[in-house]
Amino acid sequence: MSDERRAKLFQNGGGQAVRLQADYRIEGDEVYVSRDEVTGDVTLSVHPRGNVWKEYLAYRDSLSVPDEDLDEYMAERPMNQPVTRRSVFEDD
Repeated sequence: MSDERRAKLFQNGGGQAVRLQADYRIEGDEVYVSRDEVTGDVTLSVHPRGNVWKEYLAYRDSLSVPDEDLDEYMAERPMNQPVTRRSVFEDD
C-alpha cells in the first residue's frame, strides 16, 4: 500500500515546484512527470513510463533463451488452456 501525504506547492520563476518532505527525497537532478488523462493526477517518477517494456524485452533477450522454449513455457500455463464447460451439478 502506498504512503500518501500532502506536499507544498510554490511558484519558482515562471514554473511551479513541489516541496517534498525529507523522507520523499529523490536522488538526482531530474524526474519524469506524467499526467493521467482521465483523473488529471500528476505522478513524479525516477523512471520513464515508456521504457518499462523496452527494458523488460532487452533483459529477456539478454537471457539467451530460445523462442521455442519461451513459447512452450507460455503454452503450459493454465490460463492458456481452453475452458472446459461443466454442469454445476457435476462432482469434482
